[in-house]
Amino acid sequence: MTYLILGLVIFLGVHSVRIVADGGRTQMLARVGEGAYKGIYSLLSLLGFGLIIWGFGIARETPVMLWMPPVGMRHAASLLTLIAFILLAAAYVPGNAIKARVHHPMVLGVKTWALAHLLANGSVAHVVLFGSFLLWAVLNFIASRRRDRAQGTQYPAGTTAGTVTTVVVGVVAWGVFAFLLHGLLIGIRPIPGL
Repeated sequence: MTYLILGLVIFLGVHSVRIVADGGRTQMLARVGEGAYKGIYSLLSLLGFGLIIWGFGIARETPVMLWMPPVGMRHAASLLTLIAFILLAAAYVPGNAIKARVHHPMVLGVKTWALAHLLANGSVAHVVLFGSFLLWAVLNFIASRRRDRAQGTQYPAGTTAGTVTTVVVGVVAWGVFAFLLHGLLIGIRPIPGL
């Protein structure tokens, strides 16, 4: 559990700079330059992510259960992760109404993904991992919306074509991950019987 927690502190800490010290981030960018800042950011992110994967793998070997989620929570988690993938796609597909409406679809997607996994899993490792990401996403979403209001950020209206493309990309990506990659990479098939 130590490696998991250390990884979360590093990974989410790096990704929380704009939440807790946006002015300090701006000063650091000016002092070291954008390239150096992004390099340090990327290295720390990779280190934290690696520790999360390693620590979570170790913690899963001897799970400590807090509760046993009902089987129906797996279905709810599948639906929520489908929504999370659509939100993730909305962060990258230009001209979609989802981004125009929610402004920060990736962070909202992380919230949805983390909640889905908390509903379907009851071990301490799952609660630490997904609870940390859920808390981070909630705080990040609030800070991002507050920053948008302070800066008067306007998001362009989406088009029907952009929105349909976003949904299709999200559904296809979810299908590939749910039916193939989750089992291969994580070792758990989220949709039983496949």
